Parts: sequence; C-alpha cells; structure tokens
Amino acid sequence: MACYEIDGLRPVIDPTAYVHPDAVLIGDVIIGPHCYVAPTASLRGDFGRIVLEAGSNLQDGCVMHGYPGADTVVEENGHVGHGAILHSCRVGRNALIGMNAVIMDNAVIGESAFVAACAFVKAGMIVPPRRLVAGMPAKVMRELTDDEIGWKEDGTRIYQQLAERCHASLRPCEPLERMEPDRKRLEFEGVMSLDDFKKA
Repeated sequence: MACYEIDGLRPVIDPTAYVHPDAVLIGDVIIGPHCYVAPTASLRGDFGRIVLEAGSNLQDGCVMHGYPGADTVVEENGHVGHGAILHSCRVGRNALIGMNAVIMDNAVIGESAFVAACAFVKAGMIVPPRRLVAGMPAKVMRELTDDEIGWKEDGTRIYQQLAERCHASLRPCEPLERMEPDRKRLEFEGVMSLDDFKKA
C-alpha cells in the first residue's frame, strides 16, 4: 500500500486488518483489528487523526480526512460504502454509510443508524441511534427494524471475512486470455442485496 509518514507520525495497522495495496494512508491513521480497507481508499491523517475501529470497513474510493485537531472515526463494525466521504465526523458502532454519502464536520452518526446512498449529512448533525437518514440535506426518515440491522450486520461480517480471504489468497496475477470451461463462481450463503432484502 502507499503508506506515508508526516511530521514523525506514521500509520498503524493491526496485523489482522487488511489494507489493499492501492489504498493510501498518510500520517496519523489507526486501523484496528479485522478491518478491511479497499482499493483507492484515501485516509489522510495529515491534519487530524483517522481511526477505523475493530471490524469496520472502508470501501473503494472512500475518503477520510479532517480539520486540524479533529478526529474522524468509524467505530466498531462500522460499514462505509463505496465512494463515501467522511470529514471530521464520528460514525457510531455498527452504523452503515451508503455509497457516495457525505458526512461533514462534527456530525455524529448514532449506533446502528443508516445513512442512505448519496445523502448529505450537514456539519453538526446528530443522527439518533437506529434511524435511517436520507436526502440532500439528510433528514431522519424513520426508525430501523431489527431485520434491517441484522441485514447490515451480515454485510459487515462478509467484509470481515474478506479481510481474512485477502490475507490468505489475494495475489497479483496475469489475466487469462480466455475463460476456462466450467469456471467456478464465488458463492456466499445468506447474503443478499438491499433490493432482494426488501423483496423478502
């Protein structure tokens, strides 16, 4: 991975975490146990501290940054979807940030809350636990069900397993010129898309 020291501070990565070689970590970045950091994620601890607590994931194209002296934190089992931006905010334990959402300075996302895809959470907004917020700017839409939170927890578990799979088998390779006969597929029991979950 692209890992950089600045002003004597270098990133810290727990050995059980997986950080993809194409992610960028700068300065005061702390990655906890069993975390997963995807390709092209950028964690810039060049002003404030960046923290991923145990079991959290930060997916492709995400940005974590903050203003001087501020911490930007994803708490335990937090789940941050592709392309999200977190700036000087706190994402609570077991919370979900949807794809391309933006969470601004001093916002706090409560435990087991969901921020919808493409939502804009204004500076200083406090999202209560177990609530869905959506929109630009984001507004509280409703309380989440136990089933919805269970669906999120299943998704976070597969990212924790992905960290283990990457340590065990992810390697650079040359592509094949043609597909093999009877090419296998990756299979995961009990995992479903949000659309399939809603239909069920």
